[in-house]
Amino acid sequence: MSLVRSAAFFGNHEITYTSESYSSDSYDAKYLLDSPSEEFLHTSSSDVSENPFHPPRLNYESGYVESRSPDNIDYDEDKLRLKLQELEKALLDDNAAANDDDDSDNHVYGMEIDGEWPDATRYALLHDSPKESSSSDSHLSSISSSKELLFTANITPKSLLFECAAYIHNGKFEEASRMINVLRQRVSIQGEPSERIAAYMVEALAARVAISGKGLYKALKCKEPPSSDRLSAMQVLFEVCPCFRFGFMAANGAILEAFRDENRVHIIDFDINQGSQYYTLLQTLAKTPGKRPHVRLTGVDDPESVQRAVGGLKIIGQRLEQLAKDLQLSFEFHAVASETALVSPLVLGCQPGEALVVNFAFQLHHMPDESVSTVNLRDQLLRMVKSLKPKLVTVVEQDVNTNTAPFLTRFAEAYNYYSAVFESLDATLARDSQDRMNVEKQCLARDIINVVACEGEERIERYEVAGKWRARMSMAGFSSCPISRNVKNEIQTLIEQYSNRFKVREETGALHFGWEDKILIVSSAWR
Repeated sequence: MSLVRSAAFFGNHEITYTSESYSSDSYDAKYLLDSPSEEFLHTSSSDVSENPFHPPRLNYESGYVESRSPDNIDYDEDKLRLKLQELEKALLDDNAAANDDDDSDNHVYGMEIDGEWPDATRYALLHDSPKESSSSDSHLSSISSSKELLFTANITPKSLLFECAAYIHNGKFEEASRMINVLRQRVSIQGEPSERIAAYMVEALAARVAISGKGLYKALKCKEPPSSDRLSAMQVLFEVCPCFRFGFMAANGAILEAFRDENRVHIIDFDINQGSQYYTLLQTLAKTPGKRPHVRLTGVDDPESVQRAVGGLKIIGQRLEQLAKDLQLSFEFHAVASETALVSPLVLGCQPGEALVVNFAFQLHHMPDESVSTVNLRDQLLRMVKSLKPKLVTVVEQDVNTNTAPFLTRFAEAYNYYSAVFESLDATLARDSQDRMNVEKQCLARDIINVVACEGEERIERYEVAGKWRARMSMAGFSSCPISRNVKNEIQTLIEQYSNRFKVREETGALHFGWEDKILIVSSAWR
């Protein structure tokens, strides 16, 4: 993904706060859930119109995947860049997908994915998209008579997906390419959850056939910052999917409890993104009776993000400082422009007399580990944080094994995990909701493609299950700090207001949030 944290643009808006009573015995879950108003969470129309990164709509050229192994594909980087420019000019037409109805094989349209994935999607989606083209008959003629069985009603898209993945695993790329074309006749990004997950999984398989771990992905990787649509979609995901939202809530509850009896608190966040978690935390702190500590928040992000005029780290810090001022809280923000792997204790500015809290929310899985490089950046970061002697460390992660699992196992893990996420979205967003479609296309689709299509350093969505995180934290010298029962009970009450199919359970001190019997998010605290 590059699955990633909640994000949105925040415009100038006066926030109103309730004056309901607050229990001194626990942090009320409804306050932990408080967030800026809908108007406050979106950019003004002028901001959007001036945003140079407003994403284009993507279409795809027709053609067949070569039957030879992609491992043998050679490419000229200069020619590849030129080809990309030509494709961008020809394909990135906002109205093309909506207006083109001809049957030509020269202009076909696949599902639309944000412009940050030009490589995997533009080059991999090589056949007509079944729901947006009328030329499917011509493609079906390329399928052998034995493949006609694929269209029988008792063969599900899921079974076809797994068969296609097996073809790819065994190097049968021509068969996989043909099956990808067949699958596109069976799925839709606007259908049932099972159809939607299949639609995105088949595009991930197509991307894998096209790039197969070679340098194509790296050569064409877009360096532009996230678009406003993507940032807004991420915010929607964290707001409407309770498992994600309550993951943040559990972390905030643990952090706020660490504030008790402290005069000065320093929070370090290595992926603060758009700061939504801290809008909620500051609002909750403002409702807490008694003396409130001075809070210093350090946000770490790469230098380009820190300096970015739209949604950059310094801008987020300024807005948090303004919010704290409105709430009459003592607060300061410090931006650290650095790659996470290069952060040293010196640049974090820890001071004597401060209670230190470190927050890792949907960030640690992006750090490469021993399966990627001999330099284990993931464990190295955890050991560095331990050396700071923090009072508390919070970890929020997605509970799925996509790190070291081999391709077929990883494909199955991703399918089962994201199937549950897609089903859960149907419980909170209407089937025809544009927000739902944006979340799936701009947040979940890119994560799925990265998990399934990429390998090595290019695969950055390296999630692990809760047990592996416990082992890593323990090896780094941390011990579990159970999240309080008050927080758990209040979350349990609130989560049931969404749907009784959402679940929360406590296990080894951590809170596990899931959809039915599938755990999606785990929040834990350590010291």
